[in-house]
Amino acid sequence: MKIKAKEQIKKVEAAKPVVKAPVAKPVAKKPASKAQRVVFSVRAEVGSKVFLAGSFNNWDPTAKAMIDKSNDGLYSVTLTLEPGIHQYKFVIDGTWCADPECADWIQNDHGTLNSVKHVG
Repeated sequence: MKIKAKEQIKKVEAAKPVVKAPVAKPVAKKPASKAQRVVFSVRAEVGSKVFLAGSFNNWDPTAKAMIDKSNDGLYSVTLTLEPGIHQYKFVIDGTWCADPECADWIQNDHGTLNSVKHVG
């Protein structure tokens, strides 16, 4: 009598290739705050000579003229400033004045007040 061994044959399936999910590229972090446009304005008599001086222009009293576009006594100028704390004053007909609309100020070396603008 012949005995046949029953062998179970296992089918080995070919391994399927592993598909990797696409790797997300790292998102670049935004650089530190960039320079921003800042509007300065002050009321003065029509026809006045008004300038903006501050830490951003080495306190030059005639470097940045302000304009009364509507001829109504509202003088303004727009500057592009880097992030940080900037001190400033208006020079109206030769007189240095703190910004009456700005509640943030610091005493300067002359014993008067400088207005403060926070950017960024």
